[in-house]
Amino acid sequence: MRVIIAVCILLLTLTSPLLAWNAFHHRHGATADRRGDSTAPRPGRVQQSEQPPQPGSEFCAGMRNHAFMAGEYLEYRVNYGVAGIHLTTGGVASFTTTLEKFQGKDVYHLVGEGKTSAFYDKFFKVRDKYESYIDTATLQPYKFIRDVNEGGYKTYENVSFIKAAHTAITNTGVYSVPDCIQDVLSAIFYARNIDFSSHKVDDKIPFNMFLDRRVYPLYVRYLGKEVIRTSYGKFRTIKFRPLLVKGTMFEGGEKMTVWVSDDPNHIAVRIESPITVGKVSVDMSKHRGLRYPLTSLIDL
Repeated sequence: MRVIIAVCILLLTLTSPLLAWNAFHHRHGATADRRGDSTAPRPGRVQQSEQPPQPGSEFCAGMRNHAFMAGEYLEYRVNYGVAGIHLTTGGVASFTTTLEKFQGKDVYHLVGEGKTSAFYDKFFKVRDKYESYIDTATLQPYKFIRDVNEGGYKTYENVSFIKAAHTAITNTGVYSVPDCIQDVLSAIFYARNIDFSSHKVDDKIPFNMFLDRRVYPLYVRYLGKEVIRTSYGKFRTIKFRPLLVKGTMFEGGEKMTVWVSDDPNHIAVRIESPITVGKVSVDMSKHRGLRYPLTSLIDL
């Protein structure tokens, strides 16, 4: 169950941060509580993260928000399939956007939460929460918070991004980061503003993300447009596939698929991924406060 709920939250980043999430679990296992890691670097010392190639100018300069607004709410349901049998897991993920002040600056406060239903709580209780504070003009993150509680596994990460110093200050140390950086949650909303009309089928769209004290070079591959039917309805969509690193649950390569609405909102309407046993699918189930009408919806 932990796998399915974690997928529900993390898939909705247009799938890219799963690379980092898998790497984390592959290195440290699923039982460590990072709050008490005695091997973490000493705070105050700048650690040199691996520096990947810089993404193209589209992800680093000039992008402005034209896809979402404060007051938006999105909800997703998770299903699991194995041997042709599809099961509802009781897993729910939600994403909210509010307009706030952070250190005197206008920011969007993004919150992503994942939880099991009351029934599944008896077997494996999950309460995950991700928060990001991003600049309303540049969409770059100022602060990221990850608070995960999954059936006894706990991890907490609090990151402040200091743009002028090119550093990320965490609860375990200080790390150098490139000028153009995203966190798990900010990447979702940043990527929603990509101008897909400027891309050709098979184009790779790269960016850098900071998670678990490292900088990860990530990309999504644009696969064109497709009409699909989800549990919500029939949509015109834009299709992607991300690069994944083989980990404890996900197969490596580009085997995960994401469909986002082919309208100015660019919200994820379906995500599918094979896992070690079976397949996970995530469908958008509720929405409100969208910036534009959901014109990609053909019928219910």
